[in-house]
Amino acid sequence: MRNAWQRVRGGLWPVLQQSVAAALSWWLARQIFDHHTPLFAPMATLVALNTPLGGRGTNAVRVVSGVIAGVIVGALAFRLLGDGIFSVGVAVLCSLVVALVLDGERITMAQAAIGAVISVASGQQAGIDRVEDALFGAGVALVFSQLLFPAHPLALLHRAEADTLRALGQVLDLTAGSLQKAYDDEGRWTAQLWDALRPVYTSIHDLNRIRDDALAAARRTPHWSRRQAPVRQEAVAAGCLGLLGNSCLTLIRATVGLDARGRHAVAPTVRGLSGALSTLAGGPGSSVSRLDATRRVLGVVHDRPNHLPDPVWASALQVGEDILVAAGADAETAGRAVRDRAADVPLAKPPTLAWSSLKRRRRNRPGSRR
Repeated sequence: MRNAWQRVRGGLWPVLQQSVAAALSWWLARQIFDHHTPLFAPMATLVALNTPLGGRGTNAVRVVSGVIAGVIVGALAFRLLGDGIFSVGVAVLCSLVVALVLDGERITMAQAAIGAVISVASGQQAGIDRVEDALFGAGVALVFSQLLFPAHPLALLHRAEADTLRALGQVLDLTAGSLQKAYDDEGRWTAQLWDALRPVYTSIHDLNRIRDDALAAARRTPHWSRRQAPVRQEAVAAGCLGLLGNSCLTLIRATVGLDARGRHAVAPTVRGLSGALSTLAGGPGSSVSRLDATRRVLGVVHDRPNHLPDPVWASALQVGEDILVAAGADAETAGRAVRDRAADVPLAKPPTLAWSSLKRRRRNRPGSRR
């Protein structure tokens, strides 16, 4: 029930937008198109908006391009081959190939195939009506996604970064707990660790997709198009989390072959790095969280455990260095800090992107109160 409530709470606002947009699309289309019932207009709106925030505008364009390609191919197949089973098969095949040429996305291919089937089975006019509905429905979706309720690019990146950091912290915490236990079956311990890594791969994959969506939202949304620099800066930082994931996996792999004494020695180090990741996950865009995570990392690298092989310690230092980079440190400075066991590391100020720059302009106005 808790997971269900979290899904409802997290998706209620986008679902409400989809419902209002679909109803509005249906009502407006009925006022405009008097020669047919605009069934596909609200459907196109729903399909376009039924994707994570940041990718809805791109989704709307894909819906339209797929429908147009399918209708054109279907109309040609209907005129040349009629409306038989062979014509439907050829139209679907050709429309899917055209969709592959356009972008190869699943939604484009599905809309192209559906448009081809409708054009062949119902005639040319039905295909034209389908294009009109798709254009209108996608237009409503674009108004909602790009003008009325644009996604916040930095918020998208921070949520994805937090999910990835949290997943990495959890798997390191599980590793630390496993290192402190005695296992008679080495294979069972290894299998548990690899099973715990599955959410990490999913989080990193989702992060890469959301990076592209955030950059597209900043570039194509009128509200953000003139303020893309903070989004680009944070997108570069988010890309570094892939390297952090690799270093965490290398550390886990290095601990698998340790004996009992080595496992007990490295467990506190792994748990300390896990705590730093969890702290940073609490606020990837917060200066306080970044500073706390940095202090945790420096505390870990200051105390090298006894009886720990050099390769394992080097892997732990690499994880610490990547955490410092994720917290805003320069890569060269972070590497030098973990090697020299520095007491402090300078961090870059996190990028910010306010919904409105009105308050900032007032604050920077000459004579304004500070």
